[in-house]
Amino acid sequence: MPIILFPSFGVLGTNATTINYSQSIIFLFLGGFMLAISVEKTGLHKIIANKMLQLFPATPRGIIFSLSITSGVLSSFLSNTTTTLLLMPLALFLTQNPQVKMRFALAIAYGASIGGIITPIGTPPNLILMGILEQHSLPLIPFVQWIFMVLPLALVMFVIVSYVLSLGLGGISIEKEEDTHTLSLPQKKVLFALIGLIFLLFINAPIKPYYNGLGLNEKGILLFFGLMMFAPPFNILKWEDSKKIPYEIIFLFGAGFSIAAAFSATGLSGSIANYLLEVTNLPPFILLIVVASLVTFTTEITSNTALISMILPVLYAVTTAGGLDIQLFMMVATICASYAFMLPIATPPNAIAMSSGVVKVKDMAKYGFFFNIIGILLISITAYFFW
Repeated sequence: MPIILFPSFGVLGTNATTINYSQSIIFLFLGGFMLAISVEKTGLHKIIANKMLQLFPATPRGIIFSLSITSGVLSSFLSNTTTTLLLMPLALFLTQNPQVKMRFALAIAYGASIGGIITPIGTPPNLILMGILEQHSLPLIPFVQWIFMVLPLALVMFVIVSYVLSLGLGGISIEKEEDTHTLSLPQKKVLFALIGLIFLLFINAPIKPYYNGLGLNEKGILLFFGLMMFAPPFNILKWEDSKKIPYEIIFLFGAGFSIAAAFSATGLSGSIANYLLEVTNLPPFILLIVVASLVTFTTEITSNTALISMILPVLYAVTTAGGLDIQLFMMVATICASYAFMLPIATPPNAIAMSSGVVKVKDMAKYGFFFNIIGILLISITAYFFW
């Protein structure tokens, strides 16, 4: 729509609009999805899930912990929608108890949302943040640095969410099948590529002032490893597999970047920022909580991708004018866009959990409101004291 509407109404020219659909961050997304499709095609995700399920005891609490963490780990490199769809059958068939089924389903959905923030490619709002930082010539957050920043936050959320969901389920036993799967050759190839990718990302990341890294472009690294899945000796993907790439999400990214560019080019973000400048007089910690709360609860009633595309340009203008840490506030807003747990419309995992038929709106709202508050406080505290 921006390609048609913005030039028609004189908001942005055609070239200025369409260039947002080919930002370099989109190629990082493409590489990540090629790898994700390879994982799905070979069934490697099932092996990973089965192995992780064996790490915890066969109790409701143990299964809830294993489901949420497994969902989170998979969601950090697969899309949270795909992860939730892949794991939801486990919630429905591990037990016949309706109350336990409901909590298993929520553990998978919430785990996917929590895990989506662990890497820059885990969920669309993360990529939109990286794209907008690049638009404004701000330093990008390296892949490994991002993980180190948010992993402690995600781990604490995993523990709290899993513990709360498991309350009151003592005395119920769960039967698990023993894992007898072995890795096939295609699965070994993909696993080798993933290990190689992680290793390269780690040695490429600078550790100031001790190590400057390799200086390789992370977007190029991801795209290279994704394209390797088509080439010998891997030969995992065929050309028809490229149809599985969610091109509609790429257009959504492009639209988001175009909207962000229009906010800046028309001066709209600056005008809104002028109205909000008085808020910057608040203490920084209180201001972080205000931003986190605003984004979290607004996401409950709208798409987190659309919301973050509109709010980040405004935050950029406000923080620039107010002399605040631009990257810090934009990072908080981005993570909070994924940490909305109350309503089905907030995130795709929430909607999938609801569509399973075992979760009611009142159940999701009851647990979700509590987790929203915990998320807001944890994100604000982590950002203020550690970022």
